[in-house]
Amino acid sequence: MLLDKLFHLSFDASPIGQYLLAPTEKLEILAVNQAFLTAVSRTRAEVQGLPLFEAFPNDPNDAAGDGMRKLADSIATAIASGERQTIQAQRYPIEMHADGRSWFEDRYWSATNTPIYGDDGALLCISHTTIDITDRVGYEKSLRASESRLSAYVAATSDVLYRMSPDWKYMHELDGRGFLKTTTGWAEYHIEQYVHPEDLALARAHIQEAIAHKTLFELEHRVLRVDDSPGWTYSRAVPLLDAAGEIYEWIGSASDITERKLAELKLKDIDRRKDEFLAMLAHELRNPLAPISSAAELLLLADVDKARLRRTSEIIVRQVKHMTSLVDDLLDVSRVTRGLVELDKTELDIALIVADAVEQSAPLIQARRQQLSIDAIPREARVVGDKKRLVQVFANLVNNAAKYTQEGGAIGVSVGMDGAHVVIKVSDDGVGMEAQLVERVFDLFAQAIVTSDRSSGGLGLGLALVKNIVELHGGTVKCQSAGPGKGSTFTVCLPALGARSEPAGAGADARQAGAPAPPLRLMVVDDNVDAAEVLSMLLEAAGHEVAIAHESLRALELARNERPDVCLLDIGLPGMDGNELAQRLRAQAETSSAVLVAVTGYGQAEDRQRSLESGFDHHLVKPVDYDELSAVLESAGAAKSGRQAASA
Repeated sequence: MLLDKLFHLSFDASPIGQYLLAPTEKLEILAVNQAFLTAVSRTRAEVQGLPLFEAFPNDPNDAAGDGMRKLADSIATAIASGERQTIQAQRYPIEMHADGRSWFEDRYWSATNTPIYGDDGALLCISHTTIDITDRVGYEKSLRASESRLSAYVAATSDVLYRMSPDWKYMHELDGRGFLKTTTGWAEYHIEQYVHPEDLALARAHIQEAIAHKTLFELEHRVLRVDDSPGWTYSRAVPLLDAAGEIYEWIGSASDITERKLAELKLKDIDRRKDEFLAMLAHELRNPLAPISSAAELLLLADVDKARLRRTSEIIVRQVKHMTSLVDDLLDVSRVTRGLVELDKTELDIALIVADAVEQSAPLIQARRQQLSIDAIPREARVVGDKKRLVQVFANLVNNAAKYTQEGGAIGVSVGMDGAHVVIKVSDDGVGMEAQLVERVFDLFAQAIVTSDRSSGGLGLGLALVKNIVELHGGTVKCQSAGPGKGSTFTVCLPALGARSEPAGAGADARQAGAPAPPLRLMVVDDNVDAAEVLSMLLEAAGHEVAIAHESLRALELARNERPDVCLLDIGLPGMDGNELAQRLRAQAETSSAVLVAVTGYGQAEDRQRSLESGFDHHLVKPVDYDELSAVLESAGAAKSGRQAASA
């Protein structure tokens, strides 16, 4: 009796779920222990004495019913064979009960069905023991999912991944991703194969520091890519520590940041050159201001003779033209680089283009006593292009050669044909260039090193303009230099038009001389009192009658009374601007047929377009070129004379 009691106590207290089944068709549950009852949320009264599959029905939503079917097959086999049967990690949808509710819940068990025989050899029951492995199965599923996600992350990333031994002497499975050299298995780590020679010391120092302090290794450095070309990487590696706090492995990644780093370096170089350009611009603008200021002070003296007055005026005119040229270059390069330039294309003879360009550069070449040679130019060297812009290209190139060639040096211009292209070369035996400068000579603000007196050099805009204008014509330009002191050659290649006879009148740019124009009644409107007064004095000295207004309403009143032939209007007037004033003058009977001339600091294409839409006939940019203004006045005077002759 004591033994039976001990058996029942041991059976019920076992942490492993267990029940006994009658070896009959219905498999009634003869006994069940508490561990199993707890696992299935049942009481002994709810299951003991019931057929097994009545107490634990299959989930109606589980069409396959694999769990219960395999359990039935295992029990049947144990009964038939008399041998223990084992089921590993099987899913069972178990009907759970709690708080008056019932639901099916997947549980996982490893189970053993053991036949139990009596002394007479008769089969007494089937002992069914279960080990609940639901938590373990869930953990394994999560682990597999986690590994799957990790594999996906590794496959998706473009970073190089690597593992290192604690001392970084061995590397394991570095997937180079086409960036670095790939390593399979464990291999000795040769840092020289991966890190750029100039960054080796830096990388070694950071590695040793990370090992010594058991901290994150993190470094941005140059590397040797698969093809041994230099690149940049951002590398990180974290140490894995054992229970004793010692490093047993490093896990790292290296990102290819070559493009970003090169862009950063380029931006830094551009920023540096921009600063140099601004310093140079300030210097270039101050240079002409100094003689202008001195000349202005000289004009204040009462005893200035005519000869000195003339020289002083010439200085002012020359320096103002120089400042105007600087500003025009700035505006020009902005328009060209933004694609705002429209080419006025015609058939052109390169010989005439070269002649005009050389004529512009002649004063500088003569001042430096340089020798200019121009090779014979083939008659078929003709192109379709914008004359003004192409003259600008070759004037820039010849000027550039003159600036960077020593006094008495040689400059050569040659033109040849290369298939369907005209090839123009401008060569010199001047200072030459380092290879590094040759590569970026057409970049904006790019310059050679120049002396502090700015005796050579410029704003770094000319060659950028050259490149853009040539490309707008469908051509190319390149630079060659054998090195410092060995001169330079600039080669322009343009699509050839082909040999054609020169159209009648080509190259006749000079205006026909005509009879002197009669004096005009002029009105100058500018809120800058000094500018208005000086322009008025200049026009009066030319024999014209001039009225001045400094604001728009006064100008309208003055125009009604004076009936000017020509109105010279500033655009940036306070209140009513020059464009609106022009519209009002056009609508006013007394000035509806007057010639309206915008005289303004606004010179962009959109500014010119707006002034024309407002009723202006001409758009002149400050400081006004007096020759250009004179041509406008001559035209207005000729028109006035024609009207007078017709009325007579």
